[in-house]
Amino acid sequence: MRTTNKNCYHASASDFKKIPGSPIAYWIHSSALKAFENAQFLNDLIIARIALATGDNSSFIRNWQEVSLASIGFKISSSQEASKSCKKWFPCNKGGNFRKWYGNNENLLNWENDGEKVKSLTDSETGRVRSHNYNGELGFQESVTWSALSSNKLGVRYSPKGFMFVTPGSSAFKKTDSVNLYGILSLLSSNIAFYFLQTISATMNIEVGNILSIPYLEPSQNISKLVSQTIQISQSDWDSYETSWDFTNLRLIVQAIGTKQPLEESYIQLCTRWRDTTLEMQKLEIKNNKIFIEAYGLQDELTPDVPLEEITLTCNPYYRYGKKCMNQEPSVFLEDPDLEARLLADTMKEFISYAVGCMFGRYSLDKEGLILANQGDTLEDYLKQVPTPTFTPDDDNIIPILGGDWFADDITGRFKQFLKVTFGAEHYDENLAYIENAIGKDIQKYFLKDFYKDHWQRYKKRPIYWLFKSPKGNFSALIYMHRYKPDLVSKLLNDYLRDFKAKLEAHIQQQNHISLSPSASDKDKIKAGKEIEQAKKMLHDLEDYDRNILYPLATQKIEIDLDDGVKVNYAKFGNALEKIPGLEDKEE
Repeated sequence: MRTTNKNCYHASASDFKKIPGSPIAYWIHSSALKAFENAQFLNDLIIARIALATGDNSSFIRNWQEVSLASIGFKISSSQEASKSCKKWFPCNKGGNFRKWYGNNENLLNWENDGEKVKSLTDSETGRVRSHNYNGELGFQESVTWSALSSNKLGVRYSPKGFMFVTPGSSAFKKTDSVNLYGILSLLSSNIAFYFLQTISATMNIEVGNILSIPYLEPSQNISKLVSQTIQISQSDWDSYETSWDFTNLRLIVQAIGTKQPLEESYIQLCTRWRDTTLEMQKLEIKNNKIFIEAYGLQDELTPDVPLEEITLTCNPYYRYGKKCMNQEPSVFLEDPDLEARLLADTMKEFISYAVGCMFGRYSLDKEGLILANQGDTLEDYLKQVPTPTFTPDDDNIIPILGGDWFADDITGRFKQFLKVTFGAEHYDENLAYIENAIGKDIQKYFLKDFYKDHWQRYKKRPIYWLFKSPKGNFSALIYMHRYKPDLVSKLLNDYLRDFKAKLEAHIQQQNHISLSPSASDKDKIKAGKEIEQAKKMLHDLEDYDRNILYPLATQKIEIDLDDGVKVNYAKFGNALEKIPGLEDKEE
């Protein structure tokens, strides 16, 4: 279709008609045009559908961590099985960030009784049903799925049986059993697919019709093994972080089991593993591109190269932090000081987050996966699963976060104990210094200033640990929402807040004694005066929190229902909890 002059193109109007939608793609290569003319289209092989629109995602969609684990139906294979399961929540594909091969498994859909409530939701003014595109016959089937919108990349992922699909995501299913869904995924994950999408659509709004209009040529090589490898690598990467429902344990700790090495050595070994994994995935993706470029005869048009920043693994810092890799050589994989520092800091914060999970009994060092993850779970429930824990969770589901050493079960003290248990007392000082250098502050200050923000950002503004905090921030305590009971606020008030007030009053008396003592030095008296002034300010803050906020809440004995989601339940506690910016934003 084009001349040897790169700025001059000749094309026939009849050639445009060979391309679905007849776009003015004057630049298209003759080999690509032949594919449009002679090959099958994906429409011949797969069924693609616009996803279910619930009419009210706030009511029917949850982040998976928000609800009780027992109410989730995993690995369901049909709508009929879902109805018989007596489960309420089911995994659903909902698009998400650019990621290839596997992942973005974050959301649940209320599809109880075959979506009874979704299907009965009506508009208050017109009385019309608001939901549509149920796709009942396709629900829970094996598929490939992608995000509806993309600026310049196509992120297609494999989805095994067990998922519904909800707007703004879309999915495709094989038309017959003979169709190789791995082959479809392989094509859509190659740069060939993106090349054809640019031809078909002037905008990169990835519509179902655009996907179905891509021509499909069977490659000469069997790609099933290659695709199996890419899915396995991507799935293993996704499940390595606690935001996956298939998370089992923290790789950093697993790396150190059976050794007495310092934390730094375990981290360096883990980084080496991440590098090797990322580079292995890059090789597989380049090979995948080569296979399809050769099949379509586009060697003169496209290169198989895949930059590191497009290897969509969370362990790959170039993708994770959105930074272009200027040198693709393996020897310089992580020679960017900024990326190196960010990856180290985030890995240490993930270790801290996992430690807090063990403090509450969500996780255990002695058993893989989730332990306490249902509404109203208790320490007794934990001990039924882990009778002799290496690290025992908090007994009352209240962990204070305070400056100083006011409580024996303060979060800083508990973390230090966890560090000794996991990486050994012999390296404790070295390991703590390593963590503090990585995160840029001492551990107590991190818990006081940064931990909670990191937590709600990790869980996309739907935190599972909630921070009770006084107006001036002089008192704060963390609780785990799955272990919440209506008497918790009373315990927090009486056993912690008022106990802390009593300790402050005793501290004031002690400092008063020093300030009035004839034997005390002027320096000690000045210091005591400052301590008294500071303690009185703290007491004023605590008394305000007690009288105006916490005591009224304690008398209400508030009930929560995890099915209502964090957005609804968190709001019930008003000013008692730390504000989360954007928590009230409308669901997409």
